Amino acid sequence: MAITPKHPEAKRARPVASEARDAFVTLFSTADRVRAFFATIIEPHGITVQQYNVLRILRGAEPEGLPTLTIADRMIERAPGITRMIDRLEAKGLVARERCTKDRRCVYCRIKAKGLALLKRLDEPVEEGNQAAFAALSPQEQAQLGKLLARVR
Repeated sequence: MAITPKHPEAKRARPVASEARDAFVTLFSTADRVRAFFATIIEPHGITVQQYNVLRILRGAEPEGLPTLTIADRMIERAPGITRMIDRLEAKGLVARERCTKDRRCVYCRIKAKGLALLKRLDEPVEEGNQAAFAALSPQEQAQLGKLLARVR
């Protein structure tokens, strides 16, 4: 299952204003399509792509968990409503929160067994999605793309 463009490559009516602008537009367009593709994998399981990202972050922080603001800092996509997102995940029984005894302003979040089970069910389809999303590139090209994007970031 490869990501297909919405429209076949169209000929440009005008020349590219700059290579940087073309790279910007291509990056954002590609990111949007990749994100939409992953939404088709994740959302049938009752969570959003951003909620999946929170669960993935919390799985990596097991068993200690993380403060809410640290989760927000580690998000792939910035989420202004991290507290509301954690509220929704908690309501679904996927995460738990507790106040830090040393600093009551700090709230730690931990993934629950139900959240871990959901991620386990998603691991294979997400990896298949990773492979499909970048199937047009060789492993070497995928590595090169990662390095180039890291330099831009």
